[in-house]
Amino acid sequence: MPTLAGMSLQVCDASFRTPQGSALIQPLSFSVAPGQRLAIVGPNGAGKSTLLRMLGGLLAPTTGHVLLDGEPLQHMAPVVRARMLAILGQADHADVRLRVQDYVALGCLPHRQTQSPAQLRGVVADALALCNLTTLATRAMGSLSGGERQRAHLARALAQQPRLLLLDEPTNHLDPRATLDLLRMVKDLGITVVAVLHDLPLVPPWADQVLVLKAGALVRCDTPTLALNPVTVHQVFAMHSYYLPHPGTAQPMLVLDAHPPDAPAGSPPQHRTSFFNHYEEPTP
Repeated sequence: MPTLAGMSLQVCDASFRTPQGSALIQPLSFSVAPGQRLAIVGPNGAGKSTLLRMLGGLLAPTTGHVLLDGEPLQHMAPVVRARMLAILGQADHADVRLRVQDYVALGCLPHRQTQSPAQLRGVVADALALCNLTTLATRAMGSLSGGERQRAHLARALAQQPRLLLLDEPTNHLDPRATLDLLRMVKDLGITVVAVLHDLPLVPPWADQVLVLKAGALVRCDTPTLALNPVTVHQVFAMHSYYLPHPGTAQPMLVLDAHPPDAPAGSPPQHRTSFFNHYEEPTP
């Protein structure tokens, strides 16, 4: 697969309303530098998937603009856009009769006029290998498990050779090891990635930035430990959160607790090292 560079993404005062007038995304602005990884988080119904569809050109903003490398996304021809970005949605489906390799090859369609058949076969082989699907290449899509199908959807997106990859809950149906492997593989691609993620503890070690949504409004967009601070996590998710040092690396690990136990009456306050002083803000 060709070595690809990431592209910049800018969202300028963009919002989205349905034809009936419901405001699903309030006006918001943020930017992602080439090669950065942005995680979008928020409770169910916050507008995460709607925002991702706007970033992919599937929904036109009601106001504002989405820019790729400074160019308005809505002004791009579909084939040009398809050569720049790929989307892995929550509800992606495939004809169950297709072989895995043939399904993944569909991602190459935008490049048929610019790359040779041999080049495209190499792209498909690389995408299958990246997603650990080489041994399943001749299997029918209908014979795969849920986790294997999810990896096939990702391989199809990678075969599109995107410089911007948009992922909507990409770890669905994956076990813990497969989840970590997928996030690590995506992290190493070197392209710009925007991912909707639900498992908050997975976000800090993966993302460069975190965008927090609630009811379609931008709450905060910042580095992981600043965006997912105890106050914001409690405000948005009604959860208590803590950063604990990893026992091997001392890197901050996010821990969530819905109902932390009350301290016994008269007990002394807990000791906080400089680690906690750096990562904690007053808890609600």
